[in-house]
Amino acid sequence: MKRLVIIEDQTAIREMLVEILRLDPNYKLVGESGDGQSARTLCLDVKPDLLVLDAKLPGLNGVDLLRRLSKQLKNVRVLVFSGHENPVLVREMLEAGAHGFVEKTAGLFEFKKGLEIVANGGTYFGPAVASLLRNVVANPASSTTADFLTDREREILQLVAESNSTKEIASKLDISVKTVDNHRTNLMRKLNLHDVASLTRYALEVGLIEPKRSPSKPFGAQT
Repeated sequence: MKRLVIIEDQTAIREMLVEILRLDPNYKLVGESGDGQSARTLCLDVKPDLLVLDAKLPGLNGVDLLRRLSKQLKNVRVLVFSGHENPVLVREMLEAGAHGFVEKTAGLFEFKKGLEIVANGGTYFGPAVASLLRNVVANPASSTTADFLTDREREILQLVAESNSTKEIASKLDISVKTVDNHRTNLMRKLNLHDVASLTRYALEVGLIEPKRSPSKPFGAQT
């Protein structure tokens, strides 16, 4: 029986996965989390055999979370289950230590198949991700990445794109405001971007954040 942790920020999806996998005798659910920072603490505490991980998480995104966990939990097997499968994101998740990547549009059959294969030592990709990887192999120049950014710069890029102020970023990362300003300046210079809006668009493109959803209109509201 594999000891499993589920990390997914969308509550309905996380609860659905929890209910499904609790009924499967091959897995023992030992934890769940909806954000990157608490997920890291949870995983280091319970040391799971298997991890279901969303790529887009608040606070600490899936790529950076996995990079850190891979250094400390050498034997954990990881299946990424994400609604986003752009080439940069898939490549970065694999380089960070993922063993499989299934897109959420593939459905639960593909998810359970991928989880079983990853849990037993294999590698698995959902159909859309497999097609994307074939295209990347055929056209390697089409895949760009933010590998030239440091881990700290990536953290600050994500937090800037999530509309945190300089003081809020400094507090969350336990660094000085001046250090945040220096990193922001380096980010803009490296990326040749000159304002927060451009940094936010870039963070969206490389998969560090999700697009903001427009609030639904109340029932009966005039359009």
